[in-house]
Amino acid sequence: MSLRYRTTHRKESLSRSLGNGLRALILLCLLPIGCSKERKPPSKSEVHTVKAATAESLTTLEKEFVGLSTPDDAVNLAFRIGGQILDVPVSKGRSVSRGALIAELDPREVEIVVQADRTAFEEASSHLERMKRLLAHEAISLQEYEQAVTRHAQARSIYENSLKMLNDTKIRAPFEGVIEATYVDTYQRVSAGEPIARLVNPLTRTVSFTAPEGLVRLLDLPTTHFQVRFDNYRGVRFEARLKNHARTSSDGSGFPTSLTLVNPDTARYPIAPGMSCTILMQLADPEKEAVSVPLRAIYAPAGGGTWVWVIDRSNRVERHRVRIGNPVGRDRIAIDSGLRAGDRIVTAGLYQLKEGEQVRIIKNDNDEQP
Repeated sequence: MSLRYRTTHRKESLSRSLGNGLRALILLCLLPIGCSKERKPPSKSEVHTVKAATAESLTTLEKEFVGLSTPDDAVNLAFRIGGQILDVPVSKGRSVSRGALIAELDPREVEIVVQADRTAFEEASSHLERMKRLLAHEAISLQEYEQAVTRHAQARSIYENSLKMLNDTKIRAPFEGVIEATYVDTYQRVSAGEPIARLVNPLTRTVSFTAPEGLVRLLDLPTTHFQVRFDNYRGVRFEARLKNHARTSSDGSGFPTSLTLVNPDTARYPIAPGMSCTILMQLADPEKEAVSVPLRAIYAPAGGGTWVWVIDRSNRVERHRVRIGNPVGRDRIAIDSGLRAGDRIVTAGLYQLKEGEQVRIIKNDNDEQP
């Protein structure tokens, strides 16, 4: 009896264990299904919010270049003769007036030459006077007298040249300015033409920049206009005109171009050489139907092409293929075809849109143009 009881009891326990495991397995399988039923699919009526702008008619293109003010008057001063420096009474940064002494050579060597040439000239002058008297008395021939005249002229030329050499022992400022640099010291021996100091006019009306190859032919056109903004004078634009530009670019980096500011108020806005600035070059747009839009409105999907999203009157979007042109200012670009002036376009959120989708405009970007 006890053996039969134990066998029956084991069967009942095994049955209960299998039943509990089966129920747990069923619950485990049903659990993900129950969770998945709680997820809500996205609403098909959801409206995307976007920023928008209006395509504007474009009559001119504006290019920007980094520039620098350069001196109107600047010169490296040098002696015409060699010698030993006696004095350099100026230093870097010093203002000098016109005619001020910049540097001086020791004149003693030249003074010896001047004395000898003066003596020779005085002797030639005395000899010529004597030959005149003899010719008057027909004591000499006309040929002898002409030879005396020639020797006198030569002696005078040599003497005058030596006087110029004596004058060349001093360098004086050819205009009022500032000493930008000095290159020699007192008692140093220098050669003819060796730079001694650099003199610069402290005020200027010239600015320079490098024009790219594609715009060189447009620099001289009457429809091209220039304005200059200096970092020191924010918000102020100076009118400028073309001064000159290089016709070649040997290193391929661009074409050096200079502008002249038109009647700047230098009393209120003094412009010194070396001030950084921005050159604004305004060009007539060759595409009459062109418009401008913010750069962020351009849609370039992985499938290719250049597009914009146009918003119709019912605030639904349509994808328009466009042909882009040149940059306009800092953050706009010209559209040569594919848009018309007045079209509303999406400027933010464009990569989430689909054709025909309705949108809600939260901000118009037109007021953010440069």
